[in-house]
Amino acid sequence: MKPAFSPELLLPAGSLAKMRAAYDFGADAVYAGQPRYSLRARNNEFRLEQIGQGIAEAHARGRKFFVTSNLIAHNDKVRTYLRDIEPVIDLKPDALIMADPGLIMQVREKWPEVPIHLSVQANTTNSATVKFWQRAGISRIILSRELSLDEIESIRQDCPDMELEVFVHGALCIAYSGRCLLSGYFNRRDPNQGTCTNACRWDYKTHAADDQASDAGDAQPMRLEGDFDFASAQQEAESAFTSTCGSGPRHPLADRVYLLEEKERPGQLMPIMEDEHGTYIMNSKDLRAVEHVARLAKIGVDSLKIEGRTKSLYYVARTAQVYRRAIDDAVAGRPFNPELLLELEGLANRGYTGGLLERRPSQDYQNYITGHSVAHRSQFVGEVRSVREDGWAEVETKNRFAVGDTLEVIHPSGNRRVKLERMTSLEGAPVEVASGSPVRVWVPLAGPSEGALIARML
Repeated sequence: MKPAFSPELLLPAGSLAKMRAAYDFGADAVYAGQPRYSLRARNNEFRLEQIGQGIAEAHARGRKFFVTSNLIAHNDKVRTYLRDIEPVIDLKPDALIMADPGLIMQVREKWPEVPIHLSVQANTTNSATVKFWQRAGISRIILSRELSLDEIESIRQDCPDMELEVFVHGALCIAYSGRCLLSGYFNRRDPNQGTCTNACRWDYKTHAADDQASDAGDAQPMRLEGDFDFASAQQEAESAFTSTCGSGPRHPLADRVYLLEEKERPGQLMPIMEDEHGTYIMNSKDLRAVEHVARLAKIGVDSLKIEGRTKSLYYVARTAQVYRRAIDDAVAGRPFNPELLLELEGLANRGYTGGLLERRPSQDYQNYITGHSVAHRSQFVGEVRSVREDGWAEVETKNRFAVGDTLEVIHPSGNRRVKLERMTSLEGAPVEVASGSPVRVWVPLAGPSEGALIARML
C-alpha cells in the first residue's frame, strides 16, 4: 500500500561541510549540537557562529535545521542554560531537541513559541508518556530505540496528532540510549554530559565465574583450562533458544555470572549478569533499518533519523543518498531495492542489525568479534576539490588508492564507477599510488564530479 505522505529524512551535521553534503544528497533537515549542552560535547565543530550560518543556509534551501540541546543537566548547567540558549533561539532554529524536564520547563515558560522535540534520551516507550509530553507543549517525540515496529504502530494509532520520529541508522547504545555508565566508571566521562568515550567498544576478555562467591560476596573467576569462549557458549545456547524479549522459554545462559577483563586493565575482573532477556553488554552492532522504511512510512512516522554527528562526510553523503532513495521508492509504491543494503555495506560498520525493531536472538544485536568498524564493500578514499575542463579532477586523498583500482564517484546527480587508468601529481608527474591524506592528485573522471566523494571498491 502506498504511504499517504513522505517522511522527513533527518541527517546529522557535525560540521557545516557535513550539513551541506546532507542537503546535497537528499536530507530534508539536519540536527547539530549546541556547545556545552548537547551529547556531542567532543568533536562538535558547531559554535554559535556556525549554528547561525547553518540555519541561514538551511532556510535559503527551504530545509530545516534543529539544534540539539539534550544533555541531562547538573545544577551548574541549569544556572547558565537560559543565558546560553537565548542567542541560539534568536537565530530561529526550526526546533530544539531537548531531554531534561527542568530545562524544557524553563524554555517553555520563557519562549512558549519555540518548538521542542523530545530527545531519544528521554526514553519514550509508550502512548501515555507521549500524551504527557504533548500536554507539556512538546511538538515532536523522538521514540526510544528500544521499540518494535508493532509498538511504534500502536503509539501512532493512540497518538494520531503528535509528530513521531524514529532512528533508522547508526550506532546503538548498550543500555537505554545514553544511560550507559561505563564511560563514567572508567574515565569520569559522563555520557549524559556529552563526553562518552565508547567504552563498550574496547577490547574485553570474558571469563566464567564460579558459583561460589568470596567472603566479601564478590564473584570469583572459575578455574578453567584456557579462556572461556563466551561467543561459542552463546551460539550453542541459542540453538535451543529463539526469543530474547517478552514471553518465551528461559534463556539457557540466564542467571549465570561472567567476568569481564578490559585489555588495558588486566586483573580487574568485572561481574556481568545475564538474565532471561539475553545479554546486551558491550559493542552493539550498528542499526540499519533501510528495509523497514516502507513500513515506517505506512505507519505514519513523521521523521526518519540517522545517527552520527561524529561520523565522516562520506558517511553523511552515503546514508542520505541511500535513505532518500528508500523513502522515494516507498512513497511511489515501488518494492524495496536490495541494492540499497549493499550500498550501505560500503560504510565502515560493526555489523548491522535491525535493533529492536524486530525481535531476534541476542547474537543479532551484539558483535562479539571486533570492536572497531570495518568496511566490507568499499572504502572512502578522497574528495574532489576542483575539476578541469578536460574532465580531470583534483582529488584530496583520505585513504590509499592506486592505478588499476575501480573507483566509485558519489555525486548528488547519481553515482558511477570508473576504472582508474592514469593519475598524476599536481605538477603533472605520473603517479601509480596515492597514499593516504593529505596528498592531492589529478585523476580523469568523466561526467559530473564537482564536489564528489570517491570510494575504492574492495
